[in-house]
Amino acid sequence: MRRINGTALIFAALVATLGALAFPIWSYADRSGTGQANLNAGSVATQWGPLSATDRDFLVKVRLAGLWEIPAGQQAMERAPTQAIRMAGDHLVVGHTDLDKRVRSVAGRLGVELPNQPNPQQQGWLDQLTAASGKDYENKFANLLRDSHGKVFALIAQVRHTTRNTLVRELATDANQTVLDHITMLENTGDVDFDAIANEAAGSATASPTGPPPPGGVLPPAPNPAVPSGSPYVTSQPSAEPTDDPGRSINTDRPDPDEIP
Repeated sequence: MRRINGTALIFAALVATLGALAFPIWSYADRSGTGQANLNAGSVATQWGPLSATDRDFLVKVRLAGLWEIPAGQQAMERAPTQAIRMAGDHLVVGHTDLDKRVRSVAGRLGVELPNQPNPQQQGWLDQLTAASGKDYENKFANLLRDSHGKVFALIAQVRHTTRNTLVRELATDANQTVLDHITMLENTGDVDFDAIANEAAGSATASPTGPPPPGGVLPPAPNPAVPSGSPYVTSQPSAEPTDDPGRSINTDRPDPDEIP
């Protein structure tokens, strides 16, 4: 009986060892539950490249942005007490009317259903603006819209970086220009609370910041300029406007989406 028990124990140990050796191979081959598997499961094939769940979410968010920011911009043009707020409203109306044409065109070709009403949170923002007046209205307008644009800006960057779909990539490029223009115009009002934005972002951050130590009261040595070696012949111009230009804005003069084949 002792010999049988000993043999059984040896056999069990061998099975456990083989199982442990096989586990890494099995776990590597079966990628279910990983980011790659989720990407593949959420993607569908189109003639313009795979369309992921993130791509579709991006299309919906672009559409939703227009559904509340166009009326917000129109309201600002009609009742804002300052020219800076009215100009920001003008940019919102023009930019999102154009971007809405583009997202409806792209979604139609890709077969993605879009909403026709702003979501409850966005409707709440519109209600706040409608109920406000004077300086309170200016502050709410600048900060509600600047905060929402800043958050969608991060999604645009992610989509522009990762999408495998040509139409979505083109829309992300257009949205990037439009949103940056709106961010700039909202900041030009002088009413944006950058401390509140930074504190909100810090509250949701999970990683410790990295970078050089804080200044100690003594100016560090001036860094050497980053320039090409020699004198290469170049023909392009910097995409950024000169930093000393007042009222910086982004050029959003793009072809009408109805004229794009």
